Amino acid sequence: MSVTPTDRGSVALVTLGCTRNEVDSEELAGRLSAAGWHLVADAADADVALVNTCGFIESAKKDSIDTLLEAAALKESGRTQAVVAVGCLAERYGRELAAELPEADAVLGFDAYADLSSHLSAILAGEQVAAHTPADRRHLLPITPLERGAAAGSVEVPGHASASGEVIRALLEDRVWAPLKIASGCDRRCAFCAIPSFRGAFLSRRPHDVLAEARWLAASGVRELLLVSENSTSYGKDLGDLTLLESLLPELTAIEGIERVRVSYLQPAEIRPGLLAAMAQTPGVMPWYDLSFQHASTPLLRRMRRFGGSADFLTLIETIRSREPLAGIRSNVIVGFPGESEADLAELTEFLTQARLDVVGVFGYSDEDGTEAVGLDGHLSQAEVDARVAEVSELVEELMAQRAEDRIGEEVEVLIEGRDEDGQADFGRAAHQGPDVDGQCRVLRPTAAGALAAEPGQLVRGRVVSAEGVDLVVEAR
Repeated sequence: MSVTPTDRGSVALVTLGCTRNEVDSEELAGRLSAAGWHLVADAADADVALVNTCGFIESAKKDSIDTLLEAAALKESGRTQAVVAVGCLAERYGRELAAELPEADAVLGFDAYADLSSHLSAILAGEQVAAHTPADRRHLLPITPLERGAAAGSVEVPGHASASGEVIRALLEDRVWAPLKIASGCDRRCAFCAIPSFRGAFLSRRPHDVLAEARWLAASGVRELLLVSENSTSYGKDLGDLTLLESLLPELTAIEGIERVRVSYLQPAEIRPGLLAAMAQTPGVMPWYDLSFQHASTPLLRRMRRFGGSADFLTLIETIRSREPLAGIRSNVIVGFPGESEADLAELTEFLTQARLDVVGVFGYSDEDGTEAVGLDGHLSQAEVDARVAEVSELVEELMAQRAEDRIGEEVEVLIEGRDEDGQADFGRAAHQGPDVDGQCRVLRPTAAGALAAEPGQLVRGRVVSAEGVDLVVEAR
């Protein structure tokens, strides 16, 4: 979708949070561009600063509010005339956020996205646009997944837009990879998570829409697709085919220009042997597994309303590595959940030691409004949560560095993303490294006279010669 200056006004999108939010921002950018808005990169150069907020955990909420305040300050010194909050924090808190943050000129929920251009025009004209009234979005679609297809069109689902086969999206980042949303929402009821209440019930995008957007991304210069959702292992269940992802993967990798496909956010309790086989056997699908473990102690996972435990997770990891010995495996864990005992913590650290994961994100538990965990007994003090986070973080930093060192000597293929500032080396990611959240490779070019630097999007083969934390140094062939 082309972006051309118009006299309607200019808008800058500021995106916080996850890659799913990035897709939503680019859909909004596509809508606004089609309506005649001029997209600019810097909020200080825009008539409207549109902040796509994150409302996942306490620290993310704070970052979103701080960003809104920073954008509002531009109204005193720059071109900016209005600051508008959208995204998860706006959807989750709506009128409450508007009341507590008068610096924002409007707080709009997901249902406003389809007519966002009109809302922004009204705001610039000095009109008051009513703040979003939050509601539990799980109730907007039928409980039974198979009944959702007919009702899906009546609900605004960010990142799912299409119009008569036309892709509604404008790329905001100049890079060789892009997230591609395959589903939204979640049917799980994890005790610590509020996401289903404001993202809604699980809803798959239809394969033809996913493929159309993938082709559009390839034509735009994207070489790697990162499939994103709240739960990729559920893809297709509401379309009557729980194996739909297995059949979609080879269609995505067959698209001209697409070199790599990755699948993010796999729920261990829902992973099927057929999905693992398809990921391992489909050329172009990267040996990269984003597994949502959250903990390793079975009793504590039950309190979290989750399933599995150390033994199950280690078996899953062994199954993956039996097919793909060099696979990259990453996960996140929550430390300090109510009732977490010293024994639970010890089981988690033992699991992490045995699992040899490439990347682990460590999060301290915090109460989230409307979740079951708020009412559980056994809450730990903040000081104790912080101490446990520090302990586990120190361990995983060491384990991740060891895992990176284990890869010294491996032959890798690196997708080049750019060049160091000093121009002495290229950087990119090997097959086992996911974008944004994992380490990267620093690729040393041959020293022979006339050796050319690699261009972004080029695949370069080489050998890992050293590790710097989670990052690898690769000597190009």
